[in-house]
Amino acid sequence: MTKIKICGLKREEDITYVNEFLPEYVGFVFAESSRQIDAGKAHQLKKLLSPKIRTVGIFVNAPVEEISFLYREHLIDLAQLHGDETEYDMKNLKICCPDLPLIKAVRVRSMDQIREAEQLPCDYLLLDTWQKGTYGGSGKSFDKSLIPPLKKPFFLAGGLNAENVKENINLCHPWAVDVSSAVETDHQKDRQKIQHFIASVRF
Repeated sequence: MTKIKICGLKREEDITYVNEFLPEYVGFVFAESSRQIDAGKAHQLKKLLSPKIRTVGIFVNAPVEEISFLYREHLIDLAQLHGDETEYDMKNLKICCPDLPLIKAVRVRSMDQIREAEQLPCDYLLLDTWQKGTYGGSGKSFDKSLIPPLKKPFFLAGGLNAENVKENINLCHPWAVDVSSAVETDHQKDRQKIQHFIASVRF
């Protein structure tokens, strides 16, 4: 079954919604964003979160020390690197936190770019839409024909919603799907939209 990640949780109400519908993953954004939270807020939210849900920390060019601190404090279970992180950066993280699974985000522009990313020392890829001047979260789709056959499991992001997610799963066969803005109303997570998205994936 395709896994689900609901990204950008920042309120106690958001935790209540995901505890009800139990996606496999939720994302805490530590990078600069309208959805950004800090370690204190992450601690508060993690205490309320169902133990059945794993937390993914989203980072853009963050210091290894920041990521390793959040992992050691059990605030994140995986780290999603959404910036310009290199092979060297990932190896350093693996030395620091050998058990921390890494997701490397790729803002898709070409098939070769995805193939190159698959060779990096990460556990998963996340394929998202390229948009000038931003590291992700655009809510826009990309050309799925650019995805080559991959051995590494990947999260599919970019423009997914309850109406198109099943079609994209059948086309791309991702390990997981990732959504944020499509399950929001007025920039806040929406219980009904989360329920609808998860039902569209699972049923």
